[in-house]
Amino acid sequence: MIQVQRNRFLYLIITITFVLIFVFQYLDLPYVNLLLPSKFQTAASLIDNNDKRFKPLQDDLNVITNLSSIANVSKEMNGSLLIKVLETTSISDMNKLLLQNYASYRSMMPRWSSAVDQELLQARFEIENAPVVTDLGNLYAPLFRNVSMFKRSYELMEKTLKVYVYTEGSKPIMHSPYLSGIYASEGWFMKLMEDNKAFVTKDAAKAHLFYLPFSSRRLEVTLYDRNLHGYRNLVHYLNNYVDMIAGKHSFWNRTEGADHFLVACHDWAPSETKQRMAKCIRSLCNADVKEGFVLGKDASLPETYINPHNRTRDLGGKPPLKRKTLAFFAGSMHGYVRPILLQHWKNKDPDMKIFGIMPESKGNRNYVQYMKSSRYCICPKGYEVNSPRVVEAIVYECVPVIISDNFVPPFFEVLNWESFAVFVLEKDIPNLKSILVSIPKKRYLEMQMGVKKVQQHFLWHNSPVKYDIFHMILHSICYNRVFTARAG
Repeated sequence: MIQVQRNRFLYLIITITFVLIFVFQYLDLPYVNLLLPSKFQTAASLIDNNDKRFKPLQDDLNVITNLSSIANVSKEMNGSLLIKVLETTSISDMNKLLLQNYASYRSMMPRWSSAVDQELLQARFEIENAPVVTDLGNLYAPLFRNVSMFKRSYELMEKTLKVYVYTEGSKPIMHSPYLSGIYASEGWFMKLMEDNKAFVTKDAAKAHLFYLPFSSRRLEVTLYDRNLHGYRNLVHYLNNYVDMIAGKHSFWNRTEGADHFLVACHDWAPSETKQRMAKCIRSLCNADVKEGFVLGKDASLPETYINPHNRTRDLGGKPPLKRKTLAFFAGSMHGYVRPILLQHWKNKDPDMKIFGIMPESKGNRNYVQYMKSSRYCICPKGYEVNSPRVVEAIVYECVPVIISDNFVPPFFEVLNWESFAVFVLEKDIPNLKSILVSIPKKRYLEMQMGVKKVQQHFLWHNSPVKYDIFHMILHSICYNRVFTARAG
């Protein structure tokens, strides 16, 4: 009798879980899978894996626990709900998609011609026909898809790019960035862009790009109301902002926003901007190809945890041959991937230092020292595909191991990420150690050298310097505009 009651209880948990997934996806609510994994594990722990009577129940729980198999819920078949199981987009698939989109995707034809259109087409011609360069300065060729094309495109950006920054919009959502925390990439870019003298123009007729200076983090803090069960009011605010811009200026209407861009790091930014801002170049931390991120048009924004008082503190780490720990991870159990990672590797192998939240230490020293002394730093997704650990690993010269299906890494347009990072599919977490130990020593040393060389492209400075993160973000936006522009 007790077993029957337990069985019914567990099926009730399963049913409620699926209903919650349907409701949150169907109503486009903020996703709350933080609460789900622990409950699945609790339910699963009540089941005796050796008892065949509970085998169907265990199978059902396994299906739910592995939420990576459930990609989204869509309204199809006359309004009925249908779970879509979407395939994984690997890093090699993304490489192909990028090339395909550059060959086929074009923004809308401008409603009237402008001199800037021809300048963009000329820039594309010069980039595609860039002469092979041998004097690279402080650039490291293996990091790039084509270092000659990158060098030429960067030179053209420095020489010709003009950006018009809209002054409309009231604080705090507009023109008032956060400069610390995990969403601070959008804030530092806003601050440095609005203060920039080299790229910003007051003459909109000469602008190649138009910047919409809002903070997705400020938007959430200012307007999000839990009682409204969603963020429709945030979307409404942005739509009204665009309507105001379009009504006051002609520039938006010329291309329906295709030459406009935004820089947003909050997890909700893709959903908040997929309506009126869909044709803009969206620089997003949450760069998920399965959630509307368009390779070749949108740009992946690095998520960087910023200490505003010392952005270059503790750079580097131990030499590669003195890094005794094979792999390291520590963090909260956000999302479904991290619990799976800990389930397989926490306290299972002395070479794999895989933890949950580490005890607090002054300046987070324990966490930092592990990164500085590990060969590979595990960067699993959290609630969404992005994680600040990718940049942290680079800062501490630890080879990043990215476990986040469908995540487009930063500066993907120009960087050859496979030259300095390892990509592991979520389904391969049980094989994580064997994947890492199978990497030859020579290959590891090459990747670690790549991490050291790419570091300059991921650092913030009070005053931007050549090839730093500010310039690389702007370059990705500019590069994508050049390769999607059409002449009026």
